[in-house]
Amino acid sequence: MTTLKPAFEAIEPNFGHSFTYQKFDSLKNNKNNAWHYHPEIELVYVNGGTGKRQIGSHVSYYGNGDLILIGSNLPHCGFTDALTGNESETVIQMKADFLGNDFFNIPEMKKIQNLFEMAQGGIAFSGKTKRKIGEKMEILEYQGDFQRLLSILNILNELALSQDFKVLNAEGFAMKTEVKDNDRINKVFNFVKANFKEEISLDEMADLVSMTVPSFCRYFKKITNKTFVQFANEYRLVHASKLLAEKPMSITDVCFESGFNNFSHFNKQFKAFTGQNPSEYRNQLKKVLN
Repeated sequence: MTTLKPAFEAIEPNFGHSFTYQKFDSLKNNKNNAWHYHPEIELVYVNGGTGKRQIGSHVSYYGNGDLILIGSNLPHCGFTDALTGNESETVIQMKADFLGNDFFNIPEMKKIQNLFEMAQGGIAFSGKTKRKIGEKMEILEYQGDFQRLLSILNILNELALSQDFKVLNAEGFAMKTEVKDNDRINKVFNFVKANFKEEISLDEMADLVSMTVPSFCRYFKKITNKTFVQFANEYRLVHASKLLAEKPMSITDVCFESGFNNFSHFNKQFKAFTGQNPSEYRNQLKKVLN
């Protein structure tokens, strides 16, 4: 089995700027797909396509693009790869104080300040907000420096006023204090990402982070609000959702390809996770697509 090292990403703003703006497309892919974290707040728009959304201890499947706001030091994975099928991906990164220590404390910025605090759990935006803000983010490519800064403020304000959102880690994610906790939990997340198709024992995970099994179980639950077994199974179930939506595989093959070795257990877990059994889930998707 392989172990991916956790990554602290050091982000340098574009030269002469207080923030970082990047746009990726089929000719220039975003290759930062491992679990990583950074103090910068990150806003990501994926134009079209389908993929996995992995933020904090939350794992889910998105369709028809995504708009995500990720809080400071919140571990997350890249959202796109060569198989996602998206047209482009736009990423804005900025420190919470990128306009000075007190700028967001003025009354007019209170809603954006609240948005940044809520983003500690990761926020997914949908509906009209996703479409409208996605278009505004893509237009940044053609704007001058000052106009781009004003547009980012306008985007943040519209997100702060939006009702089309879901907080992904509802109780936040306790990664604010110790960097060693970031390193430890990222090591666990990266291991699951690389090895979820195989059986992963608690002994193995405890050894990975130099803890006893009881200590690891308490630690993981405290950090993520989930048991390790629950997290690993959710990762497998999201992968299964993606296969059911995108691949003409039998449901039995999806089961084993997702890391489950018992078909009835897979069926039961999938229904508990999505509210539908795998065949109902696939048929529902077909109706929506048609």
